[in-house]
Amino acid sequence: MSTDTESRRRRSTIDSQDSPWDQDHRGGHLHGPMCDRLCVASLHSELRDACTPSLSPSLLPGPGVYTPKCPSPHTRLSAHASEDVWEDTTNKTTIRAENEVEANKLANNYRFGFRKWKSHVTERPFEDRSDVVKELYSELNVIKPHTGHLITCGNVVYVLLFGWWVSLAYLLVSILMFITIIGVPYGKMCWKLSWYFLWPFGKSIQELGGGVERCCGRFPHCEAIPEDVEDNEDTSPILLPSPTEEPIPDLLQGPPQHKPYWHRVSTYVWLLLGYPLLAVVHSLACLISWLLVFTIPVAKMNARTLASILLMPPENLSVSTCSKRKPQGCETRALLCSYHAVNWYYYKYTVDGINVFAVNLLPLVIVSLVIGYVDKGNQFASSEVKFATAVGSIIPLSYYIGMGIASISAQSNFAVGAVVNATFGSITEMTFYITALLRGHRAGNACLQEIVKSALTGTLLGCILFIPGICMIIGGLRHREQRFNSRSAGVSSALLFISVGGVFAPTLFSKAYGNLVCDNCTNSTGDNTTSGSFACRNCHYDLSENNYTLFHSHIQPLVYTVSFLLPVAYIIGLIFTLKTHSHIYDIHVGEGHVTGHHGAVVHWSRWRALAILIIATLLMSACADVTTEHIQPILSQPNISQYFIGVTVLAMVPEIPEIVNGIQFALQNNISLSLEVGSCIAVQVCMLQIPLLVLFNAFYDVGFVLIFCDLHLWASIFSVVLVNYIFMDGKSDYFQGTALVVVYLILLASYFFAPSPAGC
Repeated sequence: MSTDTESRRRRSTIDSQDSPWDQDHRGGHLHGPMCDRLCVASLHSELRDACTPSLSPSLLPGPGVYTPKCPSPHTRLSAHASEDVWEDTTNKTTIRAENEVEANKLANNYRFGFRKWKSHVTERPFEDRSDVVKELYSELNVIKPHTGHLITCGNVVYVLLFGWWVSLAYLLVSILMFITIIGVPYGKMCWKLSWYFLWPFGKSIQELGGGVERCCGRFPHCEAIPEDVEDNEDTSPILLPSPTEEPIPDLLQGPPQHKPYWHRVSTYVWLLLGYPLLAVVHSLACLISWLLVFTIPVAKMNARTLASILLMPPENLSVSTCSKRKPQGCETRALLCSYHAVNWYYYKYTVDGINVFAVNLLPLVIVSLVIGYVDKGNQFASSEVKFATAVGSIIPLSYYIGMGIASISAQSNFAVGAVVNATFGSITEMTFYITALLRGHRAGNACLQEIVKSALTGTLLGCILFIPGICMIIGGLRHREQRFNSRSAGVSSALLFISVGGVFAPTLFSKAYGNLVCDNCTNSTGDNTTSGSFACRNCHYDLSENNYTLFHSHIQPLVYTVSFLLPVAYIIGLIFTLKTHSHIYDIHVGEGHVTGHHGAVVHWSRWRALAILIIATLLMSACADVTTEHIQPILSQPNISQYFIGVTVLAMVPEIPEIVNGIQFALQNNISLSLEVGSCIAVQVCMLQIPLLVLFNAFYDVGFVLIFCDLHLWASIFSVVLVNYIFMDGKSDYFQGTALVVVYLILLASYFFAPSPAGC
């Protein structure tokens, strides 16, 4: 068929999104020496040979494409990447993108202090996408040649999850239609569809079309012709003459003409008795399969059946095998044809630029707010359920905040982007921290302050150890060894040292000059004499406001001094990396660019992104309030340390979108950005979030004291030393990543078995 022929022709020029460099290796499109550049491409997928010594403008897909200069012999090609990436030791970066907005977004990813974002903020031309991505957006109304097996694990899972009860529903409706007598045609249709939905793979539902419908009445297995087929030399005419070159009178006369669809009594019987029942069945199957994401083909199949097929005259529908050769002389239109129920690439599926997982989790926000604020007496949901739903709702809100920040930054100048990243970059965490401190202060619950400190430490440890570690593991398994800009990583490492040293300076100071206070001390000899050894419990340094000399005269001024110096160091880091020493990153747009968006269609405009940012922030505040309100039953669990809850659930759940971004960068052999994802968050925690909490406490005293327990102190210092040692050589592999993850798990085990904070 024409669509199949066209797709075969395009396969030679359209590269797969997972391995865009395969054709370069096979076809030898790289001519001449390659220059010393690291090329990060977000280019149209057919530009495999875009890195040639001289590229004609006529070969470019559009005027807004940014292309690099030719790389040199020291360059290394990265295979299995969905974006073209070259790495070398000169650390020069040339950005190529479909348009100026995407180029700005990619440039912002390499800027210190800017949030790293992987997803596109503009619409990509569908014809330039890979065959894998095009398949995700197929409407299942085109019959394509299929050579694989139909009996797969995914198809068997379909039968177990959906097929049997959907088929049973059709069987029951078929019996109901036969009982009505007048609905017999619909009963026959439901009988055929019952067998179809039990195993729809390799079968097709077609609409018998036009004046040749009478012919198809005699040939129910006629060939299906998709509605969007274009005629070419490889396709036969729709109507072919009879092999005998003689007209066949009985076929031409055919059965008598039917009444118009809406003039039949059977139509209204069907719409009253049969269609509503099947609408419920298909709606339920569509909802479940959509929420499972990887079974979205099943959702499309049910939605198309509900909206189109069940509203057609039953005599116009025909079910046949897709691969079976049909008799000629019949015109049909393919309505539904499916070969697989599961497609693992649907994690890439987007709706208006929003990832399908973020779309599916958005209703969880509404559910958590409704049960959190309406069901005050826990009559319909327990506190544990409310806590879990509120924490889960933070994930999609974090995604929308990140998408909004990236959209505004990509469409604005550098100053606006810097302000937006500084303002909203930490809004997710800050909302939870301030809400928890306020609730703890009003309730007189000092445990929430310790939970906030545990969450701060957990975010720091996760960004230093877990995010780089998991990215190194996944990237190393795919690319064996990956290289990154060791000098830019050194800047982040230096800032991490400054951050940790500043944040934990008051803690070290208090341990050096504080008074050790112990409770429940008993003499080991059993008497009350002062001789002998004592066994004491709950020993801690007296850092309360009662110790006026130490706290008010020494520790508190030190905290304010550190909280002032850390943001200053952050600003100096911004000036160093973005202005005076920007050559460390050496980010520039390739030759051939022009100003303007050049027809780029952004998913979110600046005003829409700003509105979404504000709404997501307000919803985040409400979800944080529900979380802190119902966290007490979780903290009261005797077998789980409160430290562990803070450093895991409350610290890492808001960072899940960042973890996904880092993994995607690593899969594209861009480990530099993967490492910067974690380093950027860790630096912002120490240099922005903690000083802001201290400032908030200075204006509204909620009892927040910047003194951490010993476990937080030594875990953070050890993690920073370890990650700096790993980053020294500018290389990464899965073994180094495993080391970081194992250390992180060891620290989590320490928190899990640690006793809860005193007084909690």
